[in-house]
Amino acid sequence: MALIDVLLPEYDRETGTTRRLLERVPESAFDFAPHARSMPLGQLSAHVAELPRWISIIMSRDSCDLTELEPAPPAVAVSHILTRYDANVSEARSLLVGTIDGTLSAPWTLKRGTRPIFTMPRVSMLRYFAFNHLVHHRGQLSVYLRMQDVSIPAIYGPSADEGSF
Repeated sequence: MALIDVLLPEYDRETGTTRRLLERVPESAFDFAPHARSMPLGQLSAHVAELPRWISIIMSRDSCDLTELEPAPPAVAVSHILTRYDANVSEARSLLVGTIDGTLSAPWTLKRGTRPIFTMPRVSMLRYFAFNHLVHHRGQLSVYLRMQDVSIPAIYGPSADEGSF
């Protein structure tokens, strides 16, 4: 079985779950942050919407220089966040489909300017820097939503709000 055939179902599950959380973000709470060093909810939601873009970056280049990236658009409305998220998810998925194992095994480097931060096989970057990064911030988002008394969907099992998948 090709590596991509293992990754795509995981990608589809994780991005679908993430979208269900983003749909529930209350615009009235965009400025809410649980701590002074935490991102506000609107900024966190916009960041989550941008994370699938990393898959496109990883799949379309051999490296990425963080100093050359354009900043993510700010959170204006949930509808804009969802539109951006859907576009990023769709573009990333189209780049993943049909990818051969040799492409996934090739080295990929994240750097800042001329300084390499780390190099890993592309497949490791997808899991570590894209998938796991998305799950990490989705976890934060679920806590923010819980603190705003927003119903949390089932993620890896039933939630206290929704008893089943």
